[in-house]
Amino acid sequence: MSIDCLVIGGGPAGLMAAIYLARFRRRVWLLDAGASRAALIPRSHNVPGFAHGLSGSELIERMSVQLTELGVTCIAAEVTGLARTSDGFHARWDGGEADAAVVALACGIVDLHPPFDDWRPAVADGLLRYCPVCDAYEATDRRIGVVGPLSHAASKALFLRGYSRDVTLLATRQDAEKPTLAQLSDAGVKIVEALGVRLRREGARLEAVLASGDTPGFDVVYPTMGARVRSQLALSLGADHTEEGYLRVDDHQRTSVPGLYGIGDMVTDLHQISVAFGHAAVAACAIHNSLPRRLA
Repeated sequence: MSIDCLVIGGGPAGLMAAIYLARFRRRVWLLDAGASRAALIPRSHNVPGFAHGLSGSELIERMSVQLTELGVTCIAAEVTGLARTSDGFHARWDGGEADAAVVALACGIVDLHPPFDDWRPAVADGLLRYCPVCDAYEATDRRIGVVGPLSHAASKALFLRGYSRDVTLLATRQDAEKPTLAQLSDAGVKIVEALGVRLRREGARLEAVLASGDTPGFDVVYPTMGARVRSQLALSLGADHTEEGYLRVDDHQRTSVPGLYGIGDMVTDLHQISVAFGHAAVAACAIHNSLPRRLA
């Protein structure tokens, strides 16, 4: 069956794009592998209109209800193949396939963190966090650990220093230049060598187990070790991308492959729900305008 647009990914970006396209009366399907990063958010306090916050899973559930009411076909499956055709794209997944004129990729990223067996419960309890822009406010005046290569973690440690006097950078690699080290020193950020660090839970805190045998404890730990971008489908089609795998898109969220759009975390390092919504709205409007006019 041929449809107007196939949205791949059921996080905030993919859901918003599908909602827009359905309201444009386009034939849209959404395929989701069930691995949204947003679903891990225990409570977000910077989504407009929710003064007391809401969980990522609740947000996804609310948006999914909208799609159901709009009659959008939603399939729980991971797309394993995406190919160009004369009329657009052909997608394959276990148990199905579909042709679409346009594809919007909203596959997201997977955060990397030090070895930690109980990381999921720690995320659920707000002990392990990935986005200081999202939730540093909730870490105000707490003991904060930032773990990752010094050059990569420095900016987040400095940002978090605006919320707490007690910020420790657990450096898994000493690769920062002198000006960065001077900034950290001037800001009062403690630097601890943490090659091979692993995390463990101790009551309501996290401990960093260091090679030296020391086990400093923290109220909150922010890993800054990068992420794996789920951009394999786009890269298989030759889409332009950064060294890390983030897709390069234009002002309308179009990739270098005609008819292929990228939205959400897989195109930016500003991993915000509001940014995902904006990407989705821009892409959906561009997609609608690129398709043959639909008359009532």
